[in-house]
Amino acid sequence: MRAIRATAAAGAFLLVAGLSACGLGGSEKESVTDKDSLVIGVKEDQPALGVKRPDGTYEGFDVDVAVYIAGKLGVPKSRITFRTTNSSVREQALAAGTVDLIVATYSITARRKMEVTFAGPYYVAHQDTFVRADDDSIDGVRDLKGKRICEVTGSNSWRRVIEERKVAAKPVTVDTYGACMDALASGRLDAVSTDDLILAGFAAGRSGRMINAPFTDEKYGVGLKKGDLRGCETVNRAITAMYQDGTAERLLNKWFGDSGLKLTTSVPQFEGCR
Repeated sequence: MRAIRATAAAGAFLLVAGLSACGLGGSEKESVTDKDSLVIGVKEDQPALGVKRPDGTYEGFDVDVAVYIAGKLGVPKSRITFRTTNSSVREQALAAGTVDLIVATYSITARRKMEVTFAGPYYVAHQDTFVRADDDSIDGVRDLKGKRICEVTGSNSWRRVIEERKVAAKPVTVDTYGACMDALASGRLDAVSTDDLILAGFAAGRSGRMINAPFTDEKYGVGLKKGDLRGCETVNRAITAMYQDGTAERLLNKWFGDSGLKLTTSVPQFEGCR
């Protein structure tokens, strides 16, 4: 009888421990939905998307989207810290917890999904190409054969040209798209090929032209730490609300209304949280 009671007690202990491990008898996995302040990764050198101003504050479409989403998570702008997060360090920043969310022209890809949980997309951009105003040799992605194009560390845009479209362009490694545009202007590059929203922001203040020959869909996602499914689902609801209440259309027109781009103002099809 004593042995039976001991076995039963041990079984009860294991059951409680199992429930706790599953989140039923203890705390669930930490999520952005549990936080009363947020650190959000953005870009600092992409005009109209994410720019760090001289006073240290940030502005742009991605910044405004981040503020809206944070608000839906119950975090006001006063409790948001924006942190410059370049393409080369986005996965590491989320994994290390130095940022809670990333809203920084972060295209959803199968490879990135292995390391990051993505909400959204919150916008679907299209890859295009920007060239010097006096260069009439490039009118489409095939014309990039033999041309020097920008390879930003951590970005997939150059891969879309060389690996996916099998165009034998010559990638030149540069740290940021701002540096790409400087290299283009100085003649060290022949073209900058990336998302049309990024190019539209730069085109507003630089000499050059968009060739207007898009060839991909770039699904901008909100990056969360891998496994934060609860946070992902909540952010997706926020993105849906942003389109339904007219905020998305207002923000797109605010930042890109004069760019000449055809802007999409309907809710994007979500990828699904995983």
